[in-house]
Formats: sequence, C-alpha cells, structure tokens
Amino acid sequence: MSARKQTLLKRHRRQKRIALLLALVVLLVMAVVVAWWWLPLLLLLGWVAHEAWFADHLFYAPSDDYSYNFADGVPAFAGRIEAGCLRLDADIVAADTLILQVQLKTSWLGRWLDPFVLVGADRQDFERGVNGRRYLNLSGQNELLNSGKLQVRGRFCSIEPVVTLYALSNPNYAAQRLMVIAPHADDAELAAFGLYSRVVDVSIVTLTQGEIEAKPYEALGLDQAGAARLKGRLRAWDSLAVPLWGGVPQSQCVQLGYYCLQLPAMQAQPELGVGSRESGESDIRSVRAGNAIQLPGDADGVPSWRNLLADLAASFEHFRPEVVVTPHPQLDPHSDHVASTQALLEAIELSAWKPKTLLLYANHLHDNDRWPMGPAGFGIALPPAIEALPADGLWSPALNAAQQLDKAMALAMQHDLQGALPLKRRIRRLIQRVLVGRRWPATGDDEFFRKAVRRHELFWVRTLGG
Repeated sequence: MSARKQTLLKRHRRQKRIALLLALVVLLVMAVVVAWWWLPLLLLLGWVAHEAWFADHLFYAPSDDYSYNFADGVPAFAGRIEAGCLRLDADIVAADTLILQVQLKTSWLGRWLDPFVLVGADRQDFERGVNGRRYLNLSGQNELLNSGKLQVRGRFCSIEPVVTLYALSNPNYAAQRLMVIAPHADDAELAAFGLYSRVVDVSIVTLTQGEIEAKPYEALGLDQAGAARLKGRLRAWDSLAVPLWGGVPQSQCVQLGYYCLQLPAMQAQPELGVGSRESGESDIRSVRAGNAIQLPGDADGVPSWRNLLADLAASFEHFRPEVVVTPHPQLDPHSDHVASTQALLEAIELSAWKPKTLLLYANHLHDNDRWPMGPAGFGIALPPAIEALPADGLWSPALNAAQQLDKAMALAMQHDLQGALPLKRRIRRLIQRVLVGRRWPATGDDEFFRKAVRRHELFWVRTLGG
C-alpha cells in the first residue's frame, strides 16, 4: 500500500475513533440528563446508521479526482451532454472500447443513497458524496452514440455538460492463443470467464491450491491441518474442472500446487521451499495428479520460487500463448496476485517462448472494496486511481445476458464462493436494502456475484517488448 493510502487509512481510523468517542459522550449525557432508556435506543440507532452508511471500506475522499493517463495516440473526442444525450464532434468508427471522462457532483440525496449514471440501458455507480473526475465505460454503445441518441443522465448526482471521450482500438484478443494466470482457483473465472469461454485456443494456469482459511471444513470433524488439506484438494479440483463449463478441457488447465499467501516468501528466498501455513504440507505434487503435462517442479515437489519460474516457463513453451491474462501489479494489491505477475515476467525472460501482450485484471483494490460499485449485470466504470497508473491501453469486451448467467454459474461451482453469509453480514445487507436501496443478485451470496458478473469485463493492455 502506498504512503498516501496508508495516511488515508490512518486518518479514516482516527476519525472513526473520534466519532465514536463523541457519540459515547452524547449518549452518557442523554442518559444522565434526560432518561436512561435513551441510551440503548440511541446505541441501536447509531449501530443501524453505521451499517447503512459508514460500513464501506473507502480509503480516499469521494471528492478526489480519478487520475488516468491515456497513451499517446489514443483518439480523444470533445463532447457535450445536451438534453440528456451525449453529442460528439465526430463519429466513432472502429473503436471497441469507449471511455467517457466526466465531472460528477453529488446531490444532497447522493450523500445517503448511491449516486449512479444511466448510460442508455446501462447503469454505473459511484461513491456516496462523489464530487470529481470519473470515467464511464461506454463500450458496446457505438451505434447509439453515433446517432446522437445515447442518453447519459445522473441520479443523485449531476454531470457537467463538457465531457471527453477516449476511443481505444484493439486486436481481437479472443482470436489469439491465450493463457490465463490465476493466483487462486476462481481468479480466472472472476476476471475473464466471458473472455476465455469464447477463445478457441486457451490455457489456464493456477498457481496455488488455496488451502488456507478452511475453518468451515473443521465442522466435518477435521483438525485445522486436515481441513486445509481438504480445502486445497477441492479448490485444486475446481481449477481443473470448472473451466470445462466455459469450454476449456482439463488438458488445457494446469494446477501448480503452490501454497496460498506464500508466494512473497518464496520470492524473497528463491531456493527455499515454503510449505503451507495451515495444512502441514510442503510437497506441491499432492494436487498435480490431474495435470496433462509434466513440469519441472514434478521432479522434487519443492514449493520454491525457482520451481515456480521453471513451471511457468515450461507452460509457456508448451501452450505457446500470444496473450497472457494476469493480475495488474499496480492496481490489485493481493500479495499473491502481485507476486504472480512478477513471477510471470521473470519466467518470460527464462522461456524460449515470448508472449506478445499482457491483459491485466484487478479482482481486488487497495482502497475500495465495493468496486465495481452498484448491482450485478450493469457496466464496469474505471476503478479509483487516485495516484496515476501506467498509461496502458484498455480493452473492455461485452457480455450478453446468457454469458453473464454462465459466468455466475461458473462462480457458483467454486467451493470458496459457496456457503451462507455470516449473520452480521446478512443483517447489514438487510439494513442497506431497506435504507440505502442496495440490491444483490439471486445467483449467490458472496460479494463477487455482484462485483464480477457484469455487462463488461475490463483489462489493461500492456505490450511486451522484444
């Protein structure tokens, strides 16, 4: 996490402690001066207000501008919103990814209800209290845009009339040989199920077995280590079996079997084997039986960075991908995700086969755990970027309703996304549904069913040199 974001997090926690202290003082005064029975009533109301309006993890100010630098040569078109419709100075001809830079200003209701922008039949949500530069995703709406009939209207926020449209053109990456790098089982589906399910030649390489946080499996009579081993086997099976729902045979899927949250430790000491934190295992071959190809790490089963790089290099040489889909190393802060892409880049240097393009995804963010905001089924606006990211390209292919449903069902097959919500979260959702108007899909309880099943998928495009 950057120094600026650490400062914001500290300020957020400090302000929360001050607010709680002031609230406690008020409650004690009310109890002494007015009547004691006000105390439990106000405590209850304060807790409900917290769950409705202050439970989001947002570690930047809603008034901060998002900061995106588009690469030189990306066409930018001046435009205006007139009578609720977007008018441009010129027609958009060949671009497949359309990003509209707008200036949003919240209304008073937008401080209590989620502000959003209606873009034709689409909807894209933003932070409560939004007041700054944001980026709408108009991809797939070229026809309405060129006809001057694309409606753009704010709800609980207003949009400044002057806007800028960035029009990005990409090759059809779905027509190229493609490999998806998944740090854990389900990362490939969350980020790219819509993409990989329509690629003819695709492979999926999952780096870890995802065995930790296996407490629910202890209810089966297992100790911590046994529960972790079972979870690792189940998620390893998910990584090989679930892609078949998207048309990817098991022979095109590889499970490397390294251990969850241990990739940074492996990277720090490349020759050292780093076993599981919870399962007691230290031999990656325990979940590799389903792999259709032999890999260097099969020789000794040591969970080391050296073996990981060799396994990835061998996977490149076997599947020969032209495009690799992998976590965004600057945007996605999960330690395994960052290490996965760093391992990928090191392995490319070792490999005789060199992919041409990286498509980068973010399944997590540093400072906003609700992005993409808003209900499932709608578009993906660009995520918060308070500090400027590298000026990569963008590619945002669309998913129709049938593809979105297939993606939701792929997520429903993942063991780590199953199970009921804890009681506290169920109560929080009920409060937010009633007071804030938030909605969650019927396809699954996990938050990823809302965040990942969308009108678009979104990738940052980075060309590899040489």
